[in-house]
Amino acid sequence: MNPPVAHRADLARSVRLFRAFRLEQTEPDLFYGMLAADTVAQLRGYTPLAGAVVLDVGGGAGYFADALSGAGARIICVDCDAGEMSARDGAPPAGGVLGSALELPVRSDSVDVCFSSNVLEHVPRPFDMADEMLRVTRPGGTIFLSFTNWLSPWGGHETSPWHYLGGHRAARRYERKQGRRPKNVFGESMYAVSIADTLRWARRQTAAEIVDVLPRYLPRWARGIVRVPGVREVLTWNLVVVLRKR
Repeated sequence: MNPPVAHRADLARSVRLFRAFRLEQTEPDLFYGMLAADTVAQLRGYTPLAGAVVLDVGGGAGYFADALSGAGARIICVDCDAGEMSARDGAPPAGGVLGSALELPVRSDSVDVCFSSNVLEHVPRPFDMADEMLRVTRPGGTIFLSFTNWLSPWGGHETSPWHYLGGHRAARRYERKQGRRPKNVFGESMYAVSIADTLRWARRQTAAEIVDVLPRYLPRWARGIVRVPGVREVLTWNLVVVLRKR
């Protein structure tokens, strides 16, 4: 199932998103607002959002929660960092709940959509988090899981591209150059997650079927990249896996 034409996954959209990446830490409202609006348009291609109960895993300051609410969804936003949740307005987003992605404080089979954007690479046991997302989704519901794979050009986040020489080395270099530790520290708040391992996790699920796998930020015509082992780890940038619970 492909996203509808209303979500224009063309080259111009990719250029806009990649330009916005440079503003992630200096102008987060602009970057995350743009990304959230784009992602909600993408998600609508897989499931209706109006009236749906959506769990935003690792939702932080609530940019995605706001965009999802604007689409008519009812939001639960779970994050383990109270400071991050309050970073934008000084208070957690509406529907915000403090909790771990590895043990979601949500009943099994209780949400229509379980959504996560760029969180999987920040937890020490990424597929425990993915299992939890599957657990809380009701039968017939949708799981939308997106993350930055380690070997992509942005895999080391602000320490990129030096992460290709090793995550710890990249972090030390960043600290020498910037005079401070990176926000995303390899082995502490950022981990190496591969596309191959994620697809193996998705394919062995008996409680869910794979609906789609695609490079999140690339044009629609680049979808075939995810079928090429090795190449996909470098060129995909960010992977989306969409599942439907049986």
